[in-house]
Amino acid sequence: MMGMADHLPILPVLLPLLAGSTLLVLHRASMAWKRTLSLVATLALGIAVAGLGLGVERDGLLVYQLGNWPSFAGIVFLADRLAVLMLGLLVLLALASQLFASGGDDRRGPHFHALFQFQLMGLAGAFLTHDIFNLFVFFEVLLAASYGLLLHGQGGERLRQGLHYVVLNLVASALFLFAVGVLYATLGTLNLSDLSVRMAELPDAQQPLVAAGATLLLIVFALKAALLPLYFWLPRTYAAASAPAAILFAIMTKLGVYAVIRVYTLVFGVGELAALIQSVLFWAGAGTAALAALGALAASTLRGLLGYLVVGSAGVLFMAVGLGTPQGLAAALYYLVHSTLAVAAFFLLADWVRRHRNGDALARVERTARAGLLGGLFAVLTVAAAGLPPLGGFLGKSLLLAYTEPSGAGAALWTIVLLASLFNLIALVRAGSRLFWQQPTVVASRDAAAVPTPGLGERTGLLLLLAGLLALTLFAEPIVDYVGGSAAQLADTAAYREAVLGLDPLPTTVPR
Repeated sequence: MMGMADHLPILPVLLPLLAGSTLLVLHRASMAWKRTLSLVATLALGIAVAGLGLGVERDGLLVYQLGNWPSFAGIVFLADRLAVLMLGLLVLLALASQLFASGGDDRRGPHFHALFQFQLMGLAGAFLTHDIFNLFVFFEVLLAASYGLLLHGQGGERLRQGLHYVVLNLVASALFLFAVGVLYATLGTLNLSDLSVRMAELPDAQQPLVAAGATLLLIVFALKAALLPLYFWLPRTYAAASAPAAILFAIMTKLGVYAVIRVYTLVFGVGELAALIQSVLFWAGAGTAALAALGALAASTLRGLLGYLVVGSAGVLFMAVGLGTPQGLAAALYYLVHSTLAVAAFFLLADWVRRHRNGDALARVERTARAGLLGGLFAVLTVAAAGLPPLGGFLGKSLLLAYTEPSGAGAALWTIVLLASLFNLIALVRAGSRLFWQQPTVVASRDAAAVPTPGLGERTGLLLLLAGLLALTLFAEPIVDYVGGSAAQLADTAAYREAVLGLDPLPTTVPR
């Protein structure tokens, strides 16, 4: 019989589902009650993820058959080192977002915390599911919640960007369904491990259809991750979102990278199709990182600049994944965690800057109260986002360069990564000098006493993300070992097939 520990893989989905449903039904309750319930649910999610991590370290792969159906026919959740890494990052971002929102952002709409929990549910399910159709289902859950979070607080710009965001994702969802239909019609399954088995036995006549389905999936994931040429929507959308929503949007972009790693490593990881996909990912990532660096230089607002930093980090990650080596993947995973935390912290700081300056336009110079504290935090996050020593972004990019020979495609990676880092640094330094250190031509009209002071929750949320960045640096060795083990685990596709397909359903009756 199954014990409570055996149900751990389903808890990261059930906990936010129950919390979100309760918050939706009791939406007329006081804001203090909503905050407490939402925060408790997220802390419980963190405890469940910690237990899941211990189970993965002990057993390697944890497989959960929903409804006791056989793996090839039912819904399967699978927890491995990569899933635990992404879930842990999600919990940290969620706590920071909720704490920051408690400063007053969550009061701008009655359903903020319910939508927040449903988005956590969608993200957690996407990290844990082991079949493509349910990946589509969880994508839709988190997207439906993100539509509401993007519009939270209202405003004309958010409405315009929200409309674009909804239309683009509806198109992506339609393509996702087409890809699912093609793969199921051709291979007769959508379970990732079962797909990998059938891909190895695929007749030549069916290979074009499978390649078409794989290409459609790649387009969908590229749109989610803002890969060239599908990145144009992201900077304006993220600039329009509220700071707590932008934090979760930062990991939503990385979900596209995660989906590519999960699906294409396990299912399409060998053969001519794999080589073609790796080449496309590498060069599209190179173009994305290059254009994003130019976009950062041309950005007219701080939040727009941060949007381009998100795009650029996705480009670097796709270049690393496109190398097709476990070492490149390990470097990508470390950089994924660092870049997500750095940009999320920057979005919180940008909200402070916007309130202190009554806007974040980089063309207008205005000295404000407490500029010294904001400027110091800006400098620290500039070091983190640009990948400078001594913080972890430098280590992530150094690992990537160390694992790549500076010749052929490796020369392109070295050139793009180093130049993009330089351009991002110039853009951030220019923005910082305009915001904090350049002498204003016009004295600010607002009284310093009228400038809002960040609340305890807002300060705690930002400090939590800064602590995460510091931990990535101080505990770099065990974290690098962990992501290296994650990449090695992903490369062992036979272990996934044995763990998932070799698992029989539990007996329906207990023998006496």
